[in-house]
Amino acid sequence: MLQAVRILALLVLLALGALWGWAWLGRGEGEGLADSFARRAATLFGHDVPAPSAGGVQMPQGLVLGGPFSLVDQTGRSVTEADFAGRFLLVYFGFTYCPDVCPTELGIIAAAIDLLEGQGERVVPALITIDPERDTPAVLADYVSRFHPRMIGLTGTAEQVAAAARAYRVFYAKVQRPEMTQYLMDHSSFIYLVGPDARVRALFRPETAPEAIAQAVRGQLRGG
Repeated sequence: MLQAVRILALLVLLALGALWGWAWLGRGEGEGLADSFARRAATLFGHDVPAPSAGGVQMPQGLVLGGPFSLVDQTGRSVTEADFAGRFLLVYFGFTYCPDVCPTELGIIAAAIDLLEGQGERVVPALITIDPERDTPAVLADYVSRFHPRMIGLTGTAEQVAAAARAYRVFYAKVQRPEMTQYLMDHSSFIYLVGPDARVRALFRPETAPEAIAQAVRGQLRGG
């Protein structure tokens, strides 16, 4: 009996060693060893794990962000997730009257796209406004062009924007300060890497380095 237990323990150790080796050799660019191990184990046992997100936030297992949307781009054209089929998106929810955080995050997205060089052609940088009252297509067209020539701006009705924000679990609210004539928008501030299936693959905290985002994007591009 003792010998059987020892043999079983040895087989388990050998299997774990092989799995760690597989995880080490099969890591995607920007993917940690633990993330790769979890992904390989999930493949073997038929379970899903969160997408790795170097430099970002590891999403809890079972949490799904993103999905279908219906909005209007900076040219006034109605668009849905189907218009970006086959491509990745780097998405930020913000607004053009934002005094500091939004320009910083959009600048980071633009820098990450440039770091990707030729691979960046497969990634669409996008701002989805949470202030459709003021952010018309024309306003967005002027604003996003200041950050990157390929950046798009998306707006819509209040209901369309709210539906997109819910899909990404984005918080936003209008704030009217007594000392200001114009209202501001309080909002959560994350950059989302969205896959060709319109689902979020990785989530990045505010002020994540462009290099970390580019590294994570390369890993996702490699995996398709």
